[in-house]
Amino acid sequence: MEWCNQWYFTMTRLISNGIAAAAVLLVASAAQAQPVVVELFTSQGCSSCPPANANLAAISNRPDVLALSFGVTYWDYLGWKDTFAKPEFTARQVGYARGLGHGSPFTPQIVVNGSLDTVGNELREVERLVASATLNGPQIGVVGDKLSIATAKVAATADVWLVRYEPRTINVSVARGENEGVTLPHKNVVRSLTRLGGWSGHAEVFQIPPAQDGLATAILVQGPNGGAILAAYKG
Repeated sequence: MEWCNQWYFTMTRLISNGIAAAAVLLVASAAQAQPVVVELFTSQGCSSCPPANANLAAISNRPDVLALSFGVTYWDYLGWKDTFAKPEFTARQVGYARGLGHGSPFTPQIVVNGSLDTVGNELREVERLVASATLNGPQIGVVGDKLSIATAKVAATADVWLVRYEPRTINVSVARGENEGVTLPHKNVVRSLTRLGGWSGHAEVFQIPPAQDGLATAILVQGPNGGAILAAYKG
């Protein structure tokens, strides 16, 4: 029995060390400069949102920026149901509202690295926040269907989010509501947001499911409940 216990603990340690080593190798081969994450919360039913959509599009091609457009649902009652909005995107913004000290969510809101925010209509202000933001979290990398996160110190277990978005401009003709008769261009529309698991500071490897045709991949390592973004990957 003693021999079996020793064998079990030895194998467990070897497997754990092997996972850590794989994560280190993947990160070493695939790590890249981490982008500043700029999230726009917008609605096709909000007359104030078109300038913010344009501002997100204006910075979306910068290599140092990961720009993501989330449609929210709470203006759908005004007469036009946002064609990209999902309840989970609204819930994400509600989490930010609590963390950033807002009584309720609003549009158009731009959140930078999960810790700074502004009304999205002023491009100069958005660019100022981007210039002041950095990510100093763990190194991450993606090779094929494997996501690796290196060892780093964290105060609490973080969430690992898989984001799938459309890296193109999509034009939507709005037939009712505040933007009736207007064709609204959208860039980097988020189609899905999936939690891959938790990360507690140890080197780990996560499996990434295949993306649908035409969708780009992003990874966010983020404090819980709408916390600050610690690390990001832009595919």
